Amino acid sequence: MQEKKGEDLQQILNKISEVGLDEVGKGAVFGPVFSAVVVITKKNKNILKQIGVMDSKKLTPKKRKLLLPKILLLSSDYGIGQSSVREIDKLGIRDATELSMIRALKKLKKKPTEILIDGPLRLRRWNGEQNNIISGDSKFISIASASILAKVSRDNLMERLEKQYSGYFIFKNKGYGTVEHLSIIKKNGITNLHRKSFLKKSNLI
Repeated sequence: MQEKKGEDLQQILNKISEVGLDEVGKGAVFGPVFSAVVVITKKNKNILKQIGVMDSKKLTPKKRKLLLPKILLLSSDYGIGQSSVREIDKLGIRDATELSMIRALKKLKKKPTEILIDGPLRLRRWNGEQNNIISGDSKFISIASASILAKVSRDNLMERLEKQYSGYFIFKNKGYGTVEHLSIIKKNGITNLHRKSFLKKSNLI
């Protein structure tokens, strides 16, 4: 289903609750991809909007961490899923991302009747109703909340992994292929948590 517009979009906004789904880490070269789903009532959507919930990319790391406990408190339900580096290399990033999304959805207490997904790509593994919203994390509080939950969860993991993979500045680059990160890979080689399928395309391995 294509992006909802006009009256259809307003109908979604007026629903009693929203179920938003988003991913983070899809374009990284190190570490797993994370997905999160958040269920929020119409009343709590307004509260979260008032306290500053928006697209996680537009928030500072400090602000995201401050908002996260409020999101969890005001959500009706939520789930987090991830796919490993091994799965990314074996299945490809799209299939692995979809797998992480399904794992997040399975954490919910009740299967949702409809989900809102950030971006244009359909979740092919999902057999329920879904709506793909381009730039959804800036249009729907449920998707924005999911983006914050996924981002903070993955960033926390990257910070913990820094101790094990020191020298790659994972705490700083969060596993993304920054110029500094790629330069270190060329010098020191890859670890078991670097995505070989990504780095082969960049001729780094």
